[in-house]
Amino acid sequence: MTPEATLAKYYAERAPYYERVYHKPERQSDLRRLRVWVAEAFAGKIILEIACGTGYWTELISHNAASVVALDFNEEVLAYARQKPCAPGKVTFMQGDAFALPHLPRIFDAALAGFWWSHIPKSRLRPFLKGLHDALQPGALVMFFDNAYVEGNSTKLVSRKDSDGNPLSHCDGDGNTYQERVLDDGSLHQIVKNFPEAEELRETLAGSASEIEIQFLTYYWVLTYRTRRS
Repeated sequence: MTPEATLAKYYAERAPYYERVYHKPERQSDLRRLRVWVAEAFAGKIILEIACGTGYWTELISHNAASVVALDFNEEVLAYARQKPCAPGKVTFMQGDAFALPHLPRIFDAALAGFWWSHIPKSRLRPFLKGLHDALQPGALVMFFDNAYVEGNSTKLVSRKDSDGNPLSHCDGDGNTYQERVLDDGSLHQIVKNFPEAEELRETLAGSASEIEIQFLTYYWVLTYRTRRS
């Protein structure tokens, strides 16, 4: 099974309780800041959300956005997303592949992807970004945010943990790190989970973005930029 297929299966099975991750007490300060940033950044925007999952962030942005198209590969998570109390008439949920975007109903002036960058194999990052940018207006606002590496752990790979406390199991030849995660039913899933530093984020976007800003909180990092203008 490919890393992408493994990831899709993992999140489909995790869908009923995915949002537990937002209930951890130690994260609430970071999450309050992140929610404010996201809501303010996307006010009035025509938004494409990639890997929307169960719709946690879709609901948040929907109330001040002009409109939102929220895309995910899994119908299992979209079933939960469609139950969210989003702003009436503003949100369209779509099933689709982030690496091969389906026909979209409009051109967007903003894009959002939360907790997605870390799951993209490094060899697929630039092709993914090109496909995303092709769906956006020149000068569109883009925001990614994801889990930060937890400082202070051993430098040995198997001892390093993400901000969920999940250990990193190994690293492949392309520099991707992997985690073994156990779901409530006891099933084991090995997924790609990368932790880019600011320099790597900037290097990946070189030549395709401007106004790049990167902020590291305790548990998360946040990247915003503009797509290149023609």
